[in-house]
Amino acid sequence: MKTVLLAALVTALLPATVPAQAQQSSRARDMGGGRCDRNPYNCADAPNPLPAPNTVWIEEMTWMDVRDAIRAGKTSVIIPTGGVEPNGPWLVTGKHNYVLHVNCDAIARALGDALCAPIIKLVPEGAIEPASGHMRSPGTISVRQETFRATLTDVVHSLKQHGFKRILLIGDSGGNQPGQRAVADSLTVIWKGDPIVAHIQEYYDYAGVARHMATRGIPDDTTKTEHLHDDAIITLNMFAADPRSVRYDERAKIGKASINGVSIGDRQKNTALASEIIGFRAAHTVSAIRKAIAHGGTLPAPPRERSAP
Repeated sequence: MKTVLLAALVTALLPATVPAQAQQSSRARDMGGGRCDRNPYNCADAPNPLPAPNTVWIEEMTWMDVRDAIRAGKTSVIIPTGGVEPNGPWLVTGKHNYVLHVNCDAIARALGDALCAPIIKLVPEGAIEPASGHMRSPGTISVRQETFRATLTDVVHSLKQHGFKRILLIGDSGGNQPGQRAVADSLTVIWKGDPIVAHIQEYYDYAGVARHMATRGIPDDTTKTEHLHDDAIITLNMFAADPRSVRYDERAKIGKASINGVSIGDRQKNTALASEIIGFRAAHTVSAIRKAIAHGGTLPAPPRERSAP
């Protein structure tokens, strides 16, 4: 009797199980946001109808562009984290995001095998209520540390699923560093180094940039500081992304095109200095990335020096 009942149960389940398995198998080739059986461009192996774009930013690429880039060897990806915070009277609240827009681009191109994930713009900026830190200034947007780490974890996991073998975290703000290191270290343990997940602390080396730029025309003179959340290096780094982000034209009109005793009134000189800043930061970060990859993950924390604005 038990055998008969079991056979009847299996028979009853087969019509539901087989079609479900068949459907899952038929959907395995669906990509691009649609069904493969309804448009060949939605198929996993569909040829890309367009040439590869000249960009390293995933959000500026189609899914086919990303697929083809990974197949061509671009299996490193950089996750940049910025912020929305107050930066004195001249710099927009998205300061770190403008800096990352030009810096991540330069780093990825210098690596040669890397893409940039979208900038994570919402990061810890202080307690929300009662407000502390940057949250005391209007326009700041903060997230809890656990929210930031959960977001980073999900972004890293998403990129792992797509086949990236080296996932690199850089942050342009001081408050981002501990969360990035914690996420990278925990995922390295969980995944046993496959893929490599590394927090690149060395990117956030404004003291090193200041020393370098002191030999290139930006004096590191603390006696002339204006005590703003701003300095010439970060202003020029932003200038390269968009002069409007530092209110360049408006400042020039009222005679305020300077910061900490450094003039930013000469566009041509600004462009050259900004290029030097970006080039130095890219080369410094690429060197650290290669060391982290050889190490199999995040390098030991370097001694802390000067904080960035």
